Amino acid sequence: MILDKTSETLKIIQHLRDEAHRFGITFHRQIRSKKQVLSELDAIKGIGEKTKIVLLKKYKSLKRLREVPVNELVDLIGKSKAEMLTKGLEKK
Repeated sequence: MILDKTSETLKIIQHLRDEAHRFGITFHRQIRSKKQVLSELDAIKGIGEKTKIVLLKKYKSLKRLREVPVNELVDLIGKSKAEMLTKGLEKK
């Protein structure tokens, strides 16, 4: 099928193509940016978003968090979460 370069039909088809590409690129960028925000803390069962924020604000990195004594973690986030966290970080 050959369409004239100035026809409205061709312009509509091109517009549909451009919108499909825009949608695909936007979706891909969203997925890529979410992957870059993930942390090892997300994989530990029982550690939610709020606890993760509290831990990262205080200790700044996972390396420092691994060096923290368990009793300090218990004071900050509670005994059960501290146990889940230490077990989760030891596995990695």
